[in-house]
Amino acid sequence: MEENVIKQFLGRKNKGEMATEQKVHVFEEVSKHNSNKDCWLIINGKVYDVTPFMEDHPGGDEVLLSATGKDATNDFEDVGHSDSARELMEKYYVGEIDVSTVPQKRAYVPPQQPQYNHDKTSEFVIKILQVIVPLLILGLAFVVRQYVTQE
Repeated sequence: MEENVIKQFLGRKNKGEMATEQKVHVFEEVSKHNSNKDCWLIINGKVYDVTPFMEDHPGGDEVLLSATGKDATNDFEDVGHSDSARELMEKYYVGEIDVSTVPQKRAYVPPQQPQYNHDKTSEFVIKILQVIVPLLILGLAFVVRQYVTQE
């Protein structure tokens, strides 16, 4: 009797079977679960509490922690997990994510940087030097030519 009540409460008939009534979580709530002792991931629109799996994950707990606070679908798919890993996920399933609460991905825009000036001189000084240095070389060449032709 008590076991049936527990199964009914969990909404599962067998261990590992997904709940029939799916709880919908908002992104803000899921993103709060981002520590070794409480780690939730969003993968393919589903929310998984992977806390019990932290120590057993082949890539280490750092990999799982780096995937918290975002939609980790791409991280999960890029690794190429096996079918058995995908089946194992079912026992950590806790509900669906409300996709309207997940922040949109933004394209990376590098910060605007001024042109590199390693000696930190002002642009005005550089422009002056661009005019004066050639004139000095021309003047020096003229002086050398005068000196050589006088002798």
